[in-house]
Amino acid sequence: MASLKKKKSQPMKVHKVKKPEQQAASKGDYTAAVGRRKSAVARIRLMTGRAAPVVNEKAISDYFSSVDPAGERLKRVTDAAQDSARYTFTAKIDGSGMQSQFDAMIHGLARAFVKVNEENRKIMRGLGLLTRDARMKESRKMGQGGKARKKKQSPKR
Repeated sequence: MASLKKKKSQPMKVHKVKKPEQQAASKGDYTAAVGRRKSAVARIRLMTGRAAPVVNEKAISDYFSSVDPAGERLKRVTDAAQDSARYTFTAKIDGSGMQSQFDAMIHGLARAFVKVNEENRKIMRGLGLLTRDARMKESRKMGQGGKARKKKQSPKR
């Protein structure tokens, strides 16, 4: 018969928990907002500073070079917001394609500027930047031969 070995018990690992005062201090450094378009979700952090905007750890001009090469649509949002020269932002964007990711970032950025200063709401609403574009890809139906609205050809006789 095999002898049973007794396992030694190991002490539990203790994780230090941050105090609530420390968590509140780190949250005050930025304003967070979420923008959406189709299946793209953009998480925006608006911070005071003059650094170049970063999207998914790349410069914004590199990431969105094909969608907004001159940066005109982005300037429309930042120029409309009051005191926008004081702020910079970072964005983490997931899902969908480049155009939808850019639209989600614009939506999130407009929402972040409204959180910073409530007077921006009227300006952003007038430009249509706070409205979430709810158009989504239509889901595929079963038994129809491929696409969402495609029907199988019925026999003539």
